[in-house]
Amino acid sequence: MIEVTAGIIEKDNKVLLARRKPGKHLEGYWEFPGGKIENDESPKECLRRELLEEFSIETEILDFIAASVYEYPGKTIKLLGYLVKLVKGNFQLKDHDKIIWVYPDELKTYKLAPADIPIAKEYGKQRFNQKNNSF
Repeated sequence: MIEVTAGIIEKDNKVLLARRKPGKHLEGYWEFPGGKIENDESPKECLRRELLEEFSIETEILDFIAASVYEYPGKTIKLLGYLVKLVKGNFQLKDHDKIIWVYPDELKTYKLAPADIPIAKEYGKQRFNQKNNSF
């Protein structure tokens, strides 16, 4: 099982979604940005590193939100979702072709990567007491 992190970055009551660019696994899907945990790296260290490498932003990793296990063809991932504070930086995209800031109740209108859906649901429950946030 591959362990991967995802960051729910909040700003002005919105959260960041990033769209996977063409040619990448899950191209066209929206996701909470993050990446694979390397050897001898904690999930929080991984997420901070991935956000700096992939988006050129500095962040503070806050609360753990939820974990999600999903079987893609040929691999199973365990996605660990964290709340993230943007500290500084101007977004530069590498593995994504677009980013958007959306209100949390709008998340269900986007084609989210399958492993991200349980994270989005739990985020809605914890932060906004959204009990019926169907995706």
